[in-house]
Amino acid sequence: MSAGYVLVNVEPGSESEVHKIVRKLDCVTDANMLFGDYDLIVKIEADSMGEIARYVVESIRAIPGVANTKTLACAEM
Repeated sequence: MSAGYVLVNVEPGSESEVHKIVRKLDCVTDANMLFGDYDLIVKIEADSMGEIARYVVESIRAIPGVANTKTLACAEM
């Protein structure tokens, strides 16, 4: 099992709506709104990092209001 965190910037005023949508995605195990440089942090778990990358591109970046994402891959040791 692979895990990653996605830092998300959204358009002003769309934080709550994007948060609601993200929490409903199958791949998402946790999501929280933030104060600071990023608006949301999202934890994703999947079978591989490739699958996580696909979820970010096809599911999270496709949400109306999402402006930018930064994916942090968890180390598998």
